[in-house]
Amino acid sequence: MAPKGKVATAVKKQEKTPQQEDRLTLAILSGDLERALAAFMLATTAASMGWKVSMFFTFWGLNIIKKNEGGIGSKGLMRKMLNLMNRGGSKRLKLSRFNMLGLGTWMMKGLMKDTHMPSIDDFITMAKEMGVELIGCTTTCGVMGIAAEQETFRSEVNSLSGAAYFLNLAGKSKVTLFI
Repeated sequence: MAPKGKVATAVKKQEKTPQQEDRLTLAILSGDLERALAAFMLATTAASMGWKVSMFFTFWGLNIIKKNEGGIGSKGLMRKMLNLMNRGGSKRLKLSRFNMLGLGTWMMKGLMKDTHMPSIDDFITMAKEMGVELIGCTTTCGVMGIAAEQETFRSEVNSLSGAAYFLNLAGKSKVTLFI
């Protein structure tokens, strides 16, 4: 058990520092439909509350912001194979559970439509209109077989940046989440 002084110090470090803003920074690592929906629900809710919001897409999360159309533009056999198996795009996102060869995803999208829940494409448009910053991670593009070029991604994407940019945003944020 830690002495009282050390516990109090640890608690003090968790308090809001002057440089923190009403800002939400999300790191989206997953390319699963339900996780993408959760990320955009949080982002648009925070933006509607007047918070600054940044969404940093990395690894499988890059699929969310890739264009729905497009060929396999990677260099090297391994990257081309990965890109062929992992086409990406918001229309190709699947459920992490109960996908059932696409039937579960189809059912979920039907339920979303019936309950007037926005699609991922609608959420991306809405987020952009609300001032949410969408950022693709350049560091993981190469590993994922994705060309780190603006043309690879949707027009709503603000920029392509590395991990240092994300850490800078996270340091200023009141809330940082990994999804």
